[in-house]
Amino acid sequence: MKRSLGLVTLLILSFFLPDPGAAEETYTFDLAEIEKKPYDFGGYVEMKPSISQIRRDSSLYRLKYYNRDLGSSLEEANLKLQLEGSYEKGIARLTFKTNTDYKLSRLGDDERTDLYEGFLSLSPSSSWKIDAGKKTFKWGKGYAWNPVAFIDRPKDPDDPEVGMEGIFALSADYTKSFAGPLKTVSFTPVVQPVYDHINTEFGKKDYLNLAGKLYLLLYDTDIDLMVLTGGSRTTRFGADFSRNMGTNWEVHGEIAYVKDVQSRLVDPAGNVSAVEFDATSFLLGMRYLTARDTTTILEYYRNGTGFFGPEMEGFFGFVDNGYRTYQATGNDAALQRAALLSEGNYGRANPMRDYLYLRISQKEPFDILYFTPALTTIVNLDDRSFQISPEAAYTGITNLDLRLKASFIDGPANSEFGEKPFDFKLELRIGYYF
Repeated sequence: MKRSLGLVTLLILSFFLPDPGAAEETYTFDLAEIEKKPYDFGGYVEMKPSISQIRRDSSLYRLKYYNRDLGSSLEEANLKLQLEGSYEKGIARLTFKTNTDYKLSRLGDDERTDLYEGFLSLSPSSSWKIDAGKKTFKWGKGYAWNPVAFIDRPKDPDDPEVGMEGIFALSADYTKSFAGPLKTVSFTPVVQPVYDHINTEFGKKDYLNLAGKLYLLLYDTDIDLMVLTGGSRTTRFGADFSRNMGTNWEVHGEIAYVKDVQSRLVDPAGNVSAVEFDATSFLLGMRYLTARDTTTILEYYRNGTGFFGPEMEGFFGFVDNGYRTYQATGNDAALQRAALLSEGNYGRANPMRDYLYLRISQKEPFDILYFTPALTTIVNLDDRSFQISPEAAYTGITNLDLRLKASFIDGPANSEFGEKPFDFKLELRIGYYF
């Protein structure tokens, strides 16, 4: 497996590296090259080989791999291809984006192709725009989390800038500008259907849900007010803001109120109880850029829908008891029940209450051109577990991005990061834009 990953990496690098002879070509100027074309097409291809160190005694390792022997490490390679483009004619614009992921792994190869975006936009005037199809809305001002992103898929806090799959919806945007403290007002109504094969992961089927966002640029502060209602999910309200406090300092925040949150709790004996409550989640953050091009992003996230420490410990205890039963009798019924619970709230990226996110990156330290090292950490403030990830990125070759990233995952027993199936991961990302 390691030899195969190395060969694939070498082939991709040889394909992307520029031809030395190309630099000798004579440059010519063609006016047609700068004329606006009605169509646009491009894409991104990526290879990401990785190696993860096994944490064999963790609850989530026992849950996922109880009937496998992974050895001391797991080597995998993820291949990604994204194609995107648009065609514009008159007031209409058609946009699409596809994503194909292919995983090479000892656990089994897997391929998945999805339409990330595919929608038609109509702009009958400078104030109006209407979109119909599948698109990403990107509500919220947070970098790692967005509690007000009611109609978007949740971000991966470990890699927040990765593109996400959109949803099928009908939406409109009306924008009007003013003179005075209130400079801009924009209103975005959204109709989101949930039926068979349409947005099925967004709750109960056979409902037509309504959402809306009101944007205000007031006293140089960006403000959004959001709402979602309908039968697929419970009603929720949200607001966010972003303001530049200085040339290099921005602060932002979000707050969301969700009615009638339903959650299932399990104790170590496997007793499941359903609870219902109203939840408030919020985020406060800042981004600061120094004169030396050091960027700091700091965010605190309060997940009002998350689990408290004893509730999470109950789930881990249930998994451990089920694993011991499996070892003694070969009966995996309890582990299968735990796996179903992990597909719900227990399986979210960050399922507990209080989190801190910190990312520090330095552009071209010591005058090393196109080189950016960074350090990112996510801390669970409830159980003191954490993940810390140093990385180094290089962009000195046209359209080629190289990133080497390591992740150290640690915490006490029965903590979120302490019970992850791996305690160390190293990955190399090779991405090419065309």
